[in-house]
Amino acid sequence: MVKIKKRNKAEAEIPSSSMSDIAFLLLIFFLVSTVIDVDTGIGMTLPDWQDNPETANISKDRMAALNVNEFGDVLLNNKVIAIPQIRENLKERIVSKINEPKNKKLIVSIKTDRKTNYNLYIQTLDQVKAAYFEVRGDYAMATWGKKLYDCNDEENQELKEKIPIIISIAEPEKVNQ
Repeated sequence: MVKIKKRNKAEAEIPSSSMSDIAFLLLIFFLVSTVIDVDTGIGMTLPDWQDNPETANISKDRMAALNVNEFGDVLLNNKVIAIPQIRENLKERIVSKINEPKNKKLIVSIKTDRKTNYNLYIQTLDQVKAAYFEVRGDYAMATWGKKLYDCNDEENQELKEKIPIIISIAEPEKVNQ
């Protein structure tokens, strides 16, 4: 009688020698392809530092004073106004100063309380800038028949000289605790 011997079957294994390579490659892929959102802040050009700045008296017709308190109330030249109305009110004043010399242009002063919500401050600043850019856009269309973003460098320079954006950010007032 012949004895049949059972063969030892090799057990199935998953090759793990390249697993660390694959994990490393996946890690590198996700690190490279992930976009990290970085808040860059408000894009503003600040003036150069001066040791002894000159002070000048500015007539009230050149000033547009915006005051924003902590409750979201906005005053434009001591008159209560809603934030969305700032743009339309300022546009009229900016247009009236287009043909004035450079030292007679409109200055918009924004002043807040220390407890003013940051979002309200940004909304106010956006409305002021929107007023200036709408006036520039209207001027470009009337003068050259172009939209603002279609203007070349020379025309943009003329727009900046004719309608300069002059915004004064006043120091917030101290609030008693």
